[in-house]
Amino acid sequence: MKYDDLLAAYEWVSSSPEDSDAFVSRVTGSVHWSSSTMELDEELPEDIEDGSIYVAVPNKHDLNLGKNLALTFAEEHLPDSYQTVANLFRQRGAYGRFKDFLERMGFLKAWYAYEAKATELALREWAAGEGLSIASGSGQNAG
Repeated sequence: MKYDDLLAAYEWVSSSPEDSDAFVSRVTGSVHWSSSTMELDEELPEDIEDGSIYVAVPNKHDLNLGKNLALTFAEEHLPDSYQTVANLFRQRGAYGRFKDFLERMGFLKAWYAYEAKATELALREWAAGEGLSIASGSGQNAG
């Protein structure tokens, strides 16, 4: 499968984990989308529940790419502000405040690069663990 297809599916399920699902065919590498809140053009295959054929795409929390990744970034790049960042994540709306904070500190671009690299590594590791191969030449650091 193409990394970009996997990334799109990951972003879909991460945007609304309670309402959205995506499944990758172990046979074809194609992605099948699902939503409980909106009607999609494609119907899911009847055998979508067969784990030997399809695997559900994880979301950012499944791959530990949420709060913990932000805290790791703060620890590595803004150690003097770690507690400030940790406090941001004690309330709803933390990501918006986190990104505002990073922008004020001049680290927003660095965060986006860090997050993209961590996401790609986690998705490639997940895919390999599920027996899925990602075509070379796709993604930021294909290989």
